Amino acid sequence: MDKVVSTAAEAVKDIPDSSRIAVGGFGVVGVPEVLIDAVRDQGAKDLEVISNNAGVDGRGLGKLLETRQISRIIASYVGENKEFARQYLSGELEVELTPQGTMAEKLRAAGAGIPAFYTITGLGTQVADGGIPWKYDSDGNVVKSSPTKDTRTLTTFGEEQEYVLEESLPTDYALVRAAKGDRAGNLVFNASARNFNPPAAMSANTTIAEVEELVEVGEIDPDDVHLPGIYVARVLPLTPEQVADKPIEKMTVRED
Repeated sequence: MDKVVSTAAEAVKDIPDSSRIAVGGFGVVGVPEVLIDAVRDQGAKDLEVISNNAGVDGRGLGKLLETRQISRIIASYVGENKEFARQYLSGELEVELTPQGTMAEKLRAAGAGIPAFYTITGLGTQVADGGIPWKYDSDGNVVKSSPTKDTRTLTTFGEEQEYVLEESLPTDYALVRAAKGDRAGNLVFNASARNFNPPAAMSANTTIAEVEELVEVGEIDPDDVHLPGIYVARVLPLTPEQVADKPIEKMTVRED
């Protein structure tokens, strides 16, 4: 099955308002910038986005924040994006903060057909006990907070331990970026650019991947595949100019 689409606009044209979208990337690394731009231009609004963070001001998901297309974000942190923080604290944006590893597993579990799982992460904190501010009003008052989560005592390795129940995060769409992909959607990621891309892709009904290098089916050794094509619905090959657009979030150089 040839899953290649010719343009980013074609790849995202059917994403409706109020969709739940998982987006790969960490900071500015491994971010599907071209697909995000296409969603901005397409105009889908009232989106719920699941991503480690929201990029930085003017890049990645920061662009969708600027156009007010995101109404809710599930993320691990708000850092490095002033507009993200401003919208959250001013009551314009609902934010569900989730431990980083837990968020990755919630996405992966959705793709594996696991509706919920137990973890020790967050036990004894507001993650489990509830009360994390999700939404403020314009005066800075908390109007929505995280609920209390179920806990259960289980025996592991002969010892009783309390665990927190976390529900998986199935999504409608996922936007991811890969270093290489074939026409069947098999993907290979480059080093740390893999980050949240595989679990994000696994979580979605429809996963759209932008790839820096498109190859024919059979050119990727099966042992080298990081994400099987069964999880990918559409493949967008990037231009050399799009591939080369890779910023450094914070550049530090030594003095001469």
